[in-house]
Amino acid sequence: MSDIEKQYDVATPGGAKKSEEIADQRDGIDLVFEAKLVRKLDIYIIPVVMLLYLFSFLDRVNIGNARLYGLQEDLKMNDSQFQTAVSILFVTYILSELPSNLVLKKFTPSRWIAFITLAWGIIATLTGIVQSYGGLIACRLLLGAVEGGLFPGMAVYLTFFYTKRELALRIGYLFVSAALAGACGGLLAYAIGHMDGTAGQRGWRWIMILEGIPTFILGIATWFVLPNSPETAYFFSPEEKAFAAARLKRQTGYTKKAAEFHWDDVKKAFKDWKVWTFCFAQFGSDTMLYGYSTFLPTIIRSINTTASSAMVQVLTIPCYALGAVTYLVVAHFSDRQQKRGLYSVLLGLVSIVGYTMLISDSNSKVHYAGCFLVAMGLYVCVGLPLAWLPTNLPRYGKRTTATGLQLSIGNCAGIMSAFIYPTADRPRFIKGHGITMAMVGFACTCYCVLWFHFSRANAKRERGDEDAAVQSLSDEEIAELGDDSPRFRYTI
Repeated sequence: MSDIEKQYDVATPGGAKKSEEIADQRDGIDLVFEAKLVRKLDIYIIPVVMLLYLFSFLDRVNIGNARLYGLQEDLKMNDSQFQTAVSILFVTYILSELPSNLVLKKFTPSRWIAFITLAWGIIATLTGIVQSYGGLIACRLLLGAVEGGLFPGMAVYLTFFYTKRELALRIGYLFVSAALAGACGGLLAYAIGHMDGTAGQRGWRWIMILEGIPTFILGIATWFVLPNSPETAYFFSPEEKAFAAARLKRQTGYTKKAAEFHWDDVKKAFKDWKVWTFCFAQFGSDTMLYGYSTFLPTIIRSINTTASSAMVQVLTIPCYALGAVTYLVVAHFSDRQQKRGLYSVLLGLVSIVGYTMLISDSNSKVHYAGCFLVAMGLYVCVGLPLAWLPTNLPRYGKRTTATGLQLSIGNCAGIMSAFIYPTADRPRFIKGHGITMAMVGFACTCYCVLWFHFSRANAKRERGDEDAAVQSLSDEEIAELGDDSPRFRYTI
């Protein structure tokens, strides 16, 4: 350990002190220095990961916008085939998420994420020249295979730089990107749609091509601008590198061995009921994410049947904007209070109210207002748990496996959501809204269970109920237990 790391390493051996106690021991200069360091991370890392996820989400769901500009008619697809084209992406997307996370460190994050981005940029661009339904299916399968590792990889990647007290807001920035992708996708589709007929090509082809090319360029840049760890961050001074590494080691449960990949941790992730509860809850909330993101233009067009395609795209933008702002505000308070379950459940209930309004026998203004309420809860209910799970798993192998599982199971909802809004259910889509509302309710129930369990476990550990089981162990051995350590406190 360097002299600088020793200077800032205020935790007792084995990470015995809680983060609250550590925070109280740091002097004002350290806090100012740390705040500047975090701001530097936000300046150099967050814009890159936001752009990556923005283009990822844009390339994944722009098929909904392309539909409005002739894709379905040009490729002679019926409604069932279009739904299959939407959902088929998630088959390979899901299968690639966990394996991708397991090799993230082996290939280094910057190179692996850059490779993923380059590959999906090429495939997304080539989607614009397909001539048949079969060609579209092939492109969607390949797109899912290469793109599936991006979000779980970035969720784990951010834990290499940010502490558990900072993670929700940074994960939140990714979902702001998703909201921006929804809003920008509509604007871009509206602008690019005017190119219909240019060079003899339909508007939907230009949407695919012109939204795919920037992704390829971004992939090249990613290779050079993303650091792999605080120690290799080109924008840090030697002192900042040492401090950034030391502050992560201060977190309870950190050891050198815990920061490495071990197959035993993979097995523990598969055996942990809490991990599976997060996974199934994510499936419920992701049903809302993909149904809303893909079919919002269709839903709004059904609400306002006289609106042009351009106006439909414009009407989606305020919904996404509200969702993004809501998430940023909630994530700020969630990080500050270290409460994930409370906000996940409360904002999930807001979305349920929104779907109730959409189902109700009311006028179009009420239905459109319901879209806003759904958006308010959408990104919180989907995004906060993606910060909640990894912060409760200090061992890297278990954390990266659990995050991959959480996203893999959650994204299975993308397959289902493509079929719950058939055009035959126009104009109300009552079945689709009802199914989605039920799945959000299921997710909220799961989060209530986890919230209760983590609160109870923390209370037992505060009382010392589990201390007897580790009396014969050294501090290092206790820290090696990860989230099973009686010194570890769960984020609730």
